[in-house]
Amino acid sequence: MGATDDSSNDDDRAVGWHPIGSDISSHLPFTPVVEANGFVFISGQASVDATGAIVSGTFEEEMRRSMANVESVLRSAGLTLRDVVRVTSYVHDPADGPLYNQLYREYFSPPFPARTTLSNVLSPALKFEIDVIAVRPA
Repeated sequence: MGATDDSSNDDDRAVGWHPIGSDISSHLPFTPVVEANGFVFISGQASVDATGAIVSGTFEEEMRRSMANVESVLRSAGLTLRDVVRVTSYVHDPADGPLYNQLYREYFSPPFPARTTLSNVLSPALKFEIDVIAVRPA
């Protein structure tokens, strides 16, 4: 298990949320996925491998790896991209916006999740990052 090995922490359940185990690991202080009241919050996923090391590539390669990481974390929670209701994307270069929108349609379809896209806010080491909120079907 990755960064959520403390998932049995009773303090987390006392405040109404809990981490969900996943294969994503990081040296940074965050939990890859937490659940609260049926909502599942996926921390920012970038083009990294299972150890958290950055895997550089073209914008398309980095976006596809980031999306594969999102799909992996969602699977660990028993969910899919169809359960996503909110997306926040970080696109390093605004010139990649049209390609981002084209690729986005491969992963999400109408009705699209609510979405915010920010540019010029990532470390130069990354071309793309995404975080999502999903909801458990009733």
